[in-house]
Amino acid sequence: MRKVSVREARQHIGRLLDLVQAGEEIVITRRGKAAVRMVKPDADEEIRGFPERDEFRAALSSFAKLSAVELMRGVRNER
Repeated sequence: MRKVSVREARQHIGRLLDLVQAGEEIVITRRGKAAVRMVKPDADEEIRGFPERDEFRAALSSFAKLSAVELMRGVRNER
């Protein structure tokens, strides 16, 4: 296991990712304390990305689907 500071991780992220892909574990520290542990995912582990916009919008409440103008009009009308 290799420990690196946040500053070093920012400067050498590509090299660190190569090490993780090779199977090494990297711990990123902030002020001397462990903040993040980078490990290679298992082959059968699913890596989720961000949802598609349509899925995300469908999951929003009806209140969140209002445009900014509609939202402000509603706030003004409540006064």
